[in-house]
Amino acid sequence: MLAATAISALSVPAIAQEQDDGLLDDNVIIVTAQRQAQSAQDVPIAVSAFSGEALEAQQIENSSDLQLTLPNITFTKTNFTSSSFTIRGIGDLCVGVSCDQATAIHLNDQPLFSTRLFETEFFDLERVEVLRGPQGTLFGRNATAGVVNVVTAKPRLGQFQASGDAEYGNYNAMKFKGMINIPIGDTLAFRGSGIYVKRDGYTTNLNGGPDLDDRELYSVRGALRFEPTPDTTIDLYASYFREDDNRMRIQKQYCQRDPTGILGCLNNRRDAQSFNANSTFTAALSSREFLAIRGIPTAFALGSLYGPDQYSGVSIPADSRTVNTAFTPQYFTSELTFQGKIEHDFGPISAQLSGTYQKVKLDSRQDYNNNIGRRDIYAPALNTLAAAAAGLVPGLPAAYFAPIAAAIIPDGPNGVLCTSESDTIGLGSFGGNSNCATTPLQYDRSNQDNSSWSAEAIISSDFDGPFNFLVGGIYADYHLTENSYYVNAFAIDYVAGLLGSFTALGGGLPPSFLGTPYFRNNTDDLTVKSYGLFGEVYFDISDRLKLTGGLRYNNDKKNVQARSTLASFLVPYSQTTNAFESPFVGSFDADPGTPGNQIFQNRQVKYNEITGRVVLDYKITDDNLIYASYSRGYKSGGINPPLQPIFAVPESFDPEQVDAFEVGSKNTFGNGALQLNLTAFYYKYKNLQLSKIVARTAVNENIDADIYGAEVEAIVRPDPDWMINLGFSYLHTKVTGDTFNSDPRDFGGGRSDAVIIKDITNASNCAVASQSGSAAGVNQFVNTINTVINAGLVPGVSGGANLQPTTAFPADGGIASTGAFGICSVLEAAAAGAFAGAGITPAAFGGIDYFAAGVPKNIRGNDLPQAPKIKFSTGVQYTMNFDSGMSLVPRVDVAYTGESFGSIFNGNVNRIKGYAQANAQIQLNGAEDRWYVRGFIQNIFDSNSETGLYVTDQSSGLYTNIFTLEPRRYGIGAGFKF
Repeated sequence: MLAATAISALSVPAIAQEQDDGLLDDNVIIVTAQRQAQSAQDVPIAVSAFSGEALEAQQIENSSDLQLTLPNITFTKTNFTSSSFTIRGIGDLCVGVSCDQATAIHLNDQPLFSTRLFETEFFDLERVEVLRGPQGTLFGRNATAGVVNVVTAKPRLGQFQASGDAEYGNYNAMKFKGMINIPIGDTLAFRGSGIYVKRDGYTTNLNGGPDLDDRELYSVRGALRFEPTPDTTIDLYASYFREDDNRMRIQKQYCQRDPTGILGCLNNRRDAQSFNANSTFTAALSSREFLAIRGIPTAFALGSLYGPDQYSGVSIPADSRTVNTAFTPQYFTSELTFQGKIEHDFGPISAQLSGTYQKVKLDSRQDYNNNIGRRDIYAPALNTLAAAAAGLVPGLPAAYFAPIAAAIIPDGPNGVLCTSESDTIGLGSFGGNSNCATTPLQYDRSNQDNSSWSAEAIISSDFDGPFNFLVGGIYADYHLTENSYYVNAFAIDYVAGLLGSFTALGGGLPPSFLGTPYFRNNTDDLTVKSYGLFGEVYFDISDRLKLTGGLRYNNDKKNVQARSTLASFLVPYSQTTNAFESPFVGSFDADPGTPGNQIFQNRQVKYNEITGRVVLDYKITDDNLIYASYSRGYKSGGINPPLQPIFAVPESFDPEQVDAFEVGSKNTFGNGALQLNLTAFYYKYKNLQLSKIVARTAVNENIDADIYGAEVEAIVRPDPDWMINLGFSYLHTKVTGDTFNSDPRDFGGGRSDAVIIKDITNASNCAVASQSGSAAGVNQFVNTINTVINAGLVPGVSGGANLQPTTAFPADGGIASTGAFGICSVLEAAAAGAFAGAGITPAAFGGIDYFAAGVPKNIRGNDLPQAPKIKFSTGVQYTMNFDSGMSLVPRVDVAYTGESFGSIFNGNVNRIKGYAQANAQIQLNGAEDRWYVRGFIQNIFDSNSETGLYVTDQSSGLYTNIFTLEPRRYGIGAGFKF
């Protein structure tokens, strides 16, 4: 079936419907892709649309399901409680609060910001439209990839209607949907609807307790329609969505374990192995090697960078839906939306004024490593801490160590271990805010609060002559008041307390810890003010030939206040208020580029751009249309967050720009027996925004790319009872021009004459390489500098670190370089000749280059992420009509998504395998469609299909987070409507 039907669904009508001798009307779906009601077949735009009935028929329950039936569309969750709806290879590759969406999300033609619309499931919809290609001269929010427009069902005047649906399936899944439409006189009507979903978890926790990744959510919606005159329509809309459960943001973590600990994970495969925890921030700063260079007794070390790590010998279940965690995920989100629209026809001129207000909250926590680390290797250090807290270590006053022990080992070294809560005041466990367990915990938290509003006005004409127009303007205001990403771990608390106490003791200061005792990248305030002026003109050159031209002016202003903290400044243990009220906060600087010490980094950017499109379409017949178009898309740039430690990365990233060329044909044959649409396109991208992790933070940069492809969509209706929908797409993407970038998995850039360094002071990586190409020379250089460090010959660095010589990575690890633990700042100084007086010169080793962000390599010709070359799907539906007026409708859908990559660096370790998904459903409809019962199965093959991946940073171990589709689901349902 897959080989014979290489094609995805454009649209399908209801699963049960009245049939007649003509098929044409059954295949028509009305869209507003051009801000007027038109058949999708008459619109010279690549648009796919699903009626509400079609969504039910194909079991498209949410945005993720759309990708299974649409050409050149993919959808995946992403790392920070977000998602990426990718169209023709362009999705949300930019990560951060100041990033615009590549795919604009609209509700009833109006744009949404930071929406959780993708969290809920579809219900009571009129249709869903997906426009492929740059948009902006018609819709209020500009977009480079396309638009997803969700259109809710509107109140109907003069009709009382109601419907209900109940469903039960495996995982104790329950779903209830309902709608009621109430006429209020002849000119007013109300429509209310809602959905409730609850199910058990999909993921087994080997540590016991209930299965993880459950869901419990509800959404309610109300709408009023008022038509005071035949020419005036007023629509008011309100909705609320809420989810509160233990859903997991990240399904699984995979790693090809690095035995050296310099990287954590290797660069060739994604195995079911634990990463080497000696590569992490906490292992580095609690190691014997680091404590030695700080002159701190090594008896306090949690371990050695050359010894067993926290996950040594700890296995990882191979099954992507089995984890071992002592921390139960928590997921909460809510979204409140209000909309209003007034439309009035002044004869041939129509005017429309609309507005949206939206408020979104999000808070999600999850085990950071999805595994339970060893406690035994911590035992010697915890015994030493307990002794120091009791005053039993000569020369160490108990007052400096008792607060640590009281906060993190309150029951002694053999009792529970307490880890900071991700509080907002920066005290964590040292302020009494902690989680305690018998095993060392580590978890992250992603939260956000934002609100937005927009207002849009449009005037359009409907003249009898050859000329018509549409002009409009929009203003949008987005305000984010909290966005943080936290990482909490017992070892961070230990490091923050230990280093804080020794720093305070050495400086004669009151007993203090280092705040914050967890990593927090915090955007405290973000404002985005944007407006656009847009319009189109339409000129009928002849009865069949039409020219469309459009222009748009974009203006965007963004202001961000942000900071990043991790054990950054002393906070007295006696502090009870916010950590940033510490008397020692003056040593913290969130913005080194600005004179003085800044508590926050403040940045502003402004952008403006003119974009547009031109389309020429020709109707060969009333049922056959061809068109050619050129459009320029734009997406504004943004601001990179502050880093800790500081790296030389751009403070901002540039706007995207795409020149898109497209030709297409839309055809209906045999009075609707065959509907066939063909599209080909070529995109020239400039400054495509792309994200990578640097110093535990997502940093965005720009590259250029070329994209081209083709799409085929078809609906076949050999007779009124049969319907077959087919789809196929091909996509080619590549990075253009010589683009040099550093791969976080391989800081040596694939060079054998490079050495990758793990910095023991912050767990970041750097690299040094030979100018002469001599691997022996660069290895000897690193070993010589480490010998200098070990001897205590570096100012401010004590001896005794016992750093080891460079070592090779495993032969199958995909790393050509060697590696070593060291101190990057010392190597940087040595490469610049700082030790020439001691007879150590880079020239003596054949010349040495230093790379703070890794040795760059050319990624020219690489594929873009989330861009499968091939997609195809088919759906077959047959309606058996009975004399009683009842009908039985079986349907089967099969889709295949080809191989792609999860990273711009490509390679086997970043490969996402192609996958097939199949759904089936059978539905019995009562007479006049008053009731129905159905049975369904989704993901028949029970495949753990991966849709995306994310590589964490070097100080976390370079493991890979993956995101998957749901497992096999099946159940029964029943409903009514009248």
